[in-house]
Amino acid sequence: MAANFCMICGQPKELCICGEIAKETEKIKIRVNYRRFGKTVTTVTGLDDLKRLQELEKILKRKLACGGTLKDKVIELQGDHKEKAKEILLKEGYKDELVEID
Repeated sequence: MAANFCMICGQPKELCICGEIAKETEKIKIRVNYRRFGKTVTTVTGLDDLKRLQELEKILKRKLACGGTLKDKVIELQGDHKEKAKEILLKEGYKDELVEID
């Protein structure tokens, strides 16, 4: 019976809004780092929930058609995708003022 309720808010899983609340409070930073041999890597930081990070990583890699990984709560995407990544995050429900591009 405990499997039908959210462990954070105690609401039934159908009514749980923990994910939506987290989307409104987390400050996300998108940066482009330059690595050896002229390689560029786009990093997305600021998210805390590991499950949402894994889902978001898959969404970004699929929609941007690039490789990437998840290391220490940082999504790393191969290439310079900062503008497109912001657009995808906005479509996923994150607020514009909380998504920052460096």
